[in-house]
Amino acid sequence: PELKEKLREGLVLVETYRQLEGCNRDPAPFVDRLVTYLQAGQYKQIKAYRQIAIQERKERLTNAITTAIRNSLNPTEILTRTVAELGEALKGDRCLIYRCRSTDTRVPIEHEYTSGALPPLQYQYWPVSEHPYTQQALVHQQVIQVDDVAADPHYEATRFKPLDAAGVKALLLAPVLYRGRLLGIVELHRGQALPWHDMDAELVEAIATQVGVALIQAEAYADLEELNAQLEALDRTRSNLIAITGHELRTPLSTIQVCLESLASEPDMDPELRQVMLSTALADAERMRKLIQDFLTLSQLESGRVQWRPEPLSLQELVDLALSSLRTPKDQLPTIQAILPEELPLVRADGEWLVEVLSKLLDNACKFTEQSGQVSIAAKPRPDGLLEVTIADTGRGIEPDRLETIFDRFYQEEGALRRSAGGTGLGLAICRQIITNLGGQIWAESAGRDRGSKFHFTIPIAESF
Repeated sequence: PELKEKLREGLVLVETYRQLEGCNRDPAPFVDRLVTYLQAGQYKQIKAYRQIAIQERKERLTNAITTAIRNSLNPTEILTRTVAELGEALKGDRCLIYRCRSTDTRVPIEHEYTSGALPPLQYQYWPVSEHPYTQQALVHQQVIQVDDVAADPHYEATRFKPLDAAGVKALLLAPVLYRGRLLGIVELHRGQALPWHDMDAELVEAIATQVGVALIQAEAYADLEELNAQLEALDRTRSNLIAITGHELRTPLSTIQVCLESLASEPDMDPELRQVMLSTALADAERMRKLIQDFLTLSQLESGRVQWRPEPLSLQELVDLALSSLRTPKDQLPTIQAILPEELPLVRADGEWLVEVLSKLLDNACKFTEQSGQVSIAAKPRPDGLLEVTIADTGRGIEPDRLETIFDRFYQEEGALRRSAGGTGLGLAICRQIITNLGGQIWAESAGRDRGSKFHFTIPIAESF
């Protein structure tokens, strides 16, 4: 159409020359062929320009997302920008990017772009295992393009109701893969059955590849951070182990050595003093034995070598056994009260290990509570089929910001080498390992220094099995 006016001028000019030169030939056939040639050339040019524009858009979008990936290791930030860029570039009514694995059945939609033509789906759960196009994309590992969902025989056979409820009439879906492993899905929706452009599928596939790189990169960075944290924790553990074992084992060993040397070098020592020396040596030998036993116990629990033998047990009997095995001398104990209802249900646990937990918690409570203070043991059943046991004291208390740290291995409140109470700092770590393996949880509460503390743990009730 743009050539019409120029052609008319050209025909007038040709006719003028023909009349001036006396030529009787009709130029119309030649002009028709010329017009056809020009029109074909113009069509190819327009098509080439369109392809260049599409390619430019694809490269611009890919570069924008690549830049976002390079500038950030936060997958949330990357996916939020990607979903907006892709949705606007392809003029989709809705664009979704959600992370999932091939074994997932339902996943939350965390990243979404909407133009307003379709209702939002963000924060809803998407049943990917029932999604026909997701499964098709996984089988073929390629982009799925549907210009009219209602007319698609594959969709008609499966009839995925969430797509109907979301108002989807046309769909473009690409799996985010890395070495054949599914990392997520990119979906574009339209509220009208309009055909997608030939280059749209290529663009979505390219973006899905970039998203896969971003997710793997973020995953690798997170793994590296976790590994660094573990290495730091191991280094702290090593330092604490050296300091604590050096102090806690050397001190009783020195005492034992002094006592034995005195007994060996003074054969005529007063019998009463001799008995004191023997009692001191035996007490410190027992202390060393228990310290070493804690190391072995934690190692056994963490390595998974324990054979658990759960059975229905009376908590009252377990508490009585724990009270009889307290390390603190009886004449130095605070007042201990066991407030246990008579109708308390049986618990299902390994008795030996549960007594170990009770003994350690009671020993800690007595160790950090003055003789004039009080320690109490209470228990109550919960609606979730667990029995909650609480050991409370009126002693030293715990700072609120350390209520979780105290369960770490080798944690010492006052420092490894300047504590008034002995111990390796393994007791609470052992308790957590035991309670976790018995199917419960353990935690601490305290209002702060010198305001007492409460240790709670849960254990399954026998009737709930």
